[in-house]
Amino acid sequence: MTTTTPKMSGSASSGKKQTKRLPLYIQISELLHREIAAGHYQIGERLPIEADLATQLGVAIGTLRKALSKLEGDGMLERRQGSGTYVKATLNNRAVYQLFRLELLEGGGMPNADTLSVTAAKNAYVADHLGLDSSTPLWCIRRLRYLNQTPAAAEEIWLDQKHDPSLSADSLLESLYKHYRDHFDFWITHIEDRISCTGAPDWVADLLGKAPGTMLGFVERLSWSSNDRVEEFSYTWFDPAVARYISRLS
Repeated sequence: MTTTTPKMSGSASSGKKQTKRLPLYIQISELLHREIAAGHYQIGERLPIEADLATQLGVAIGTLRKALSKLEGDGMLERRQGSGTYVKATLNNRAVYQLFRLELLEGGGMPNADTLSVTAAKNAYVADHLGLDSSTPLWCIRRLRYLNQTPAAAEEIWLDQKHDPSLSADSLLESLYKHYRDHFDFWITHIEDRISCTGAPDWVADLLGKAPGTMLGFVERLSWSSNDRVEEFSYTWFDPAVARYISRLS
């Protein structure tokens, strides 16, 4: 089995705001989770020996072992003494990026994100979807998404300002869903995605290296929380030459 080796990093890309990356071992566990889900490793298949896999991923063997231990604890891997590490299951509900539906065209790929801006705004259309009055102050978060460090999508995410009146780009974690769980009073439990195609707005086209108006994949998402209300409304424009939308059920 051959996978595309990502460039793992604990810092934001040059020229972007510093983004609080997930710990490297979590990045590795998320990458392997997505590679398994994409079918690059099958149930019952043995992973490469640790030294080879660590070299392939460009990480220290101690980091890899920590990632493998997490996946074993999540029930996805099984370690057999004297034999190696085997895939035990393809999906579970413990991955940080379990609701992130974009993959590289060949499958998998490690997600990263740079937060570009956090601005205060009012938007009647968004407020309606959040079940709020049209005059409610909102946060608009714009981000650039990567898969294996390749720019793949632009995001615009909307939240009620009440969750954090002083929210800033520097304060956000790379995984917003983890940020909500750790810092707000809710976590995301389920989503509704409305998928179509649309022309790239100027700011999106600039980020993805496209001409304005280029047709891109487009996802409008409503995210429900543990409080059983829509807490996040978002738009994602993705480059179909780099990524595809995929949903797996089990």
